[in-house]
Amino acid sequence: MDKFFKKNFSIITLIFIPIIFLWHPNWLGIFGIQPYWPLFWLLPWAMIHGSSSGIIFGLFLGLILDALTLDSNFSQIPGLILCGFIFGRIKLNRDLLVGHFRYGLICSFGSFLCGTLYFLQILFHNFSDSTYLLFFPSFYNILAEVFLTGLFAPLICSQLFRVFQYSRK
Repeated sequence: MDKFFKKNFSIITLIFIPIIFLWHPNWLGIFGIQPYWPLFWLLPWAMIHGSSSGIIFGLFLGLILDALTLDSNFSQIPGLILCGFIFGRIKLNRDLLVGHFRYGLICSFGSFLCGTLYFLQILFHNFSDSTYLLFFPSFYNILAEVFLTGLFAPLICSQLFRVFQYSRK
């Protein structure tokens, strides 16, 4: 049983992403905005297993999160697939301190990319309305999400990276 958990611990931790996404802990956010939780798991996974695995699990995460959201018009799949591909292309670094800061910068970029793609879907869907300009202040929400994702990424991603490497052996 111990061997099963050691080998599959990285997949078991995937279950916690929808739980945290639905739980939406207010004490970890700013003004009701949360970090983009899927990137914390996707970055270490794609860095260890490569781009093809990052694309597959980006699609899988996107399908899970789209199934959980009430609004079915917009999808998180394009952003997570693109982030999975980009994260898989990043090589591992030997310097531990640079690695921690790098997790924050990479997750911030991924959060900005996913948030912008989601925002563009909303904008194109409502472009025919005369009220599409009302959506531009929501760009501040994307920036708050980018900040929080970059802030928490060094703490969470470094621990998950260590666990994923340990479970891979």
